[in-house]
Amino acid sequence: MTTIDIHSAGIELQDKDSWHLGMLRTQAHSAIAARVLAELADNDPRICVLTADLGFSNRTVEFSYRHPERFFNLGIAEQNMVSAAAGLATTGMIPYVATFASFLGLLCCEHIRTDCAYPNLPVRLLGHHAGISLGYYGTSHHATEDIGIMRSIANLKIVCPADAYSIEQALRQTVEVEGPIYFRLGRGREADVYNEGEPWEYGKVSVLRQGTDGVIFANGIMVKAARDAATTLAQEGVNLTVADLHTIQPFDTEGVLSLIEEANPVGGRRAVFVAEEHNTRTGVATAIADALVDNRVGGVKLVRIGFPSDEYSAIAAPYPLYQYYGLDAAGVTERVRKELAA
Repeated sequence: MTTIDIHSAGIELQDKDSWHLGMLRTQAHSAIAARVLAELADNDPRICVLTADLGFSNRTVEFSYRHPERFFNLGIAEQNMVSAAAGLATTGMIPYVATFASFLGLLCCEHIRTDCAYPNLPVRLLGHHAGISLGYYGTSHHATEDIGIMRSIANLKIVCPADAYSIEQALRQTVEVEGPIYFRLGRGREADVYNEGEPWEYGKVSVLRQGTDGVIFANGIMVKAARDAATTLAQEGVNLTVADLHTIQPFDTEGVLSLIEEANPVGGRRAVFVAEEHNTRTGVATAIADALVDNRVGGVKLVRIGFPSDEYSAIAAPYPLYQYYGLDAAGVTERVRKELAA
C-alpha cells in the first residue's frame, strides 16, 4: 500500500467534488439511475432491481418506493444477488443489480461469468463508486482492475458513462440489448459533461471536441478532466480531439481508429492519450492498443494516463487522490504538455 504525505505534496485535504458534499446534491448519479429505472419500470413489467444492503447509498430505495414488488434487498450477499438476478432473467425479467464496482468486478466475477455471461442472460450490473471514489474505504473498496476483468468475459458488454445525462442515455438505450451489461458508475458527484439533447449513442465513441494535434480518449470522470485539459492547451496553440469512449465493449474500432487517423503526425507519430480512472495495464488504453495492433496501425505514440499497474492506489479522500495521480484537469494538461514536448 502506498502512503502519501499529502501535506508536503501540496494537495488539498478538502474534497470539494466527491466526498464532503454528502447527499446535498440531489442529482447524484445513482439517484439518476434509480429514477430512470423507476420510469422505465412504469411501462415495462420485466424490470426489477436488486441491491445488497446499499439501497440508501445507491439510492435504489427510490425505485422501491414506486415498485416495491420488484425491489429485492438481498443483504450483504453480493454473489448470491448476482446469481439470483440470473435466475430472474431466466423467467423473462430484466434485473438490474446495484452494488459497489469493487464487489461486482472482483467478488462477483465468477458468478457474472458463469451465471450471467455464459448463458448470455439480460442481467444489468450497476457498479457504482468505481475507481477510487470510495477514497478512505481503501483497497477493498477501490475498483481499479474491474474493466480489465470484465473485458475478459465473453458476451459481457461494458459501459462507463461520464455524467447524469449519459447515465440516463445508457440505461434507456440498452433495455433491449441482448446479454449482460456492466455499467461502470462513479460516486455521483461528478460534474456535468453533456448538455440535454446532445448526441450520445451506445456502442459509438462520442466526440466532444475536434482538434488536429492528437486525440484524448477518456471515459467516466476523466472525460471532464480531458475536456478541460484540452481547453487549456488550446489557449497554448495545441488543439486536441476529445472523445468519450463510454462503450468499452462492444469496442467501436472503426470510430476510434478513424479519430486517430485524422490527427496530424508530430515527429512522425500521431499522439494518442488515454485518460482513465483505472490501472494502465488492462483498461481502455489496452483496448485501444489491441485495436492498433490487430489492424496493423503504426506511427502512433500511445500515452496511458491512469493508476500505476505495479502498485495499489493510496488511501485518502477521492479528490486529493486524483490530484496526486495526475487524474484531474491540471494533471492531464501537464502530462500532455510533457509528452508532446518529448
